[in-house]
Amino acid sequence: MFNKNNTSNDGDNDLGVFRPSKGSAKVVIGNGVKFKGEITSADEVQVEGNANITVNTDNLVVGSQGVLKGTIESVNADVWGKVDGVLKISGTLTVQEQGVVSGSIEYQSLQIKLGGKITGEIKVSEKVKKI
Repeated sequence: MFNKNNTSNDGDNDLGVFRPSKGSAKVVIGNGVKFKGEITSADEVQVEGNANITVNTDNLVVGSQGVLKGTIESVNADVWGKVDGVLKISGTLTVQEQGVVSGSIEYQSLQIKLGGKITGEIKVSEKVKKI
């Protein structure tokens, strides 16, 4: 009933636990880190430090100590810190209690928690329906 099935490994799967699952490309810019550049393909980008970047991602998280400037395209964004630049969010932009978003902002859905701030040129985009 609880017998362990002993199969021989040739070493091929020894590190299988440490391999990221397919499609889980995550970038973390840690607290105290300053980063300038471009991120072209990532499932999730988390900014806890200071970044001046061009980014295209599925999910963006800016932590409470995070400062993000640049051109940002994302499906969803969750802002606890500060974001300034050109934002195009095709899903939901969430600004948390201490979050500040400024610049040219386009979003489909918006959620602002009490205390969150959003300023600049703000545009609501219509959801594109597939034919």
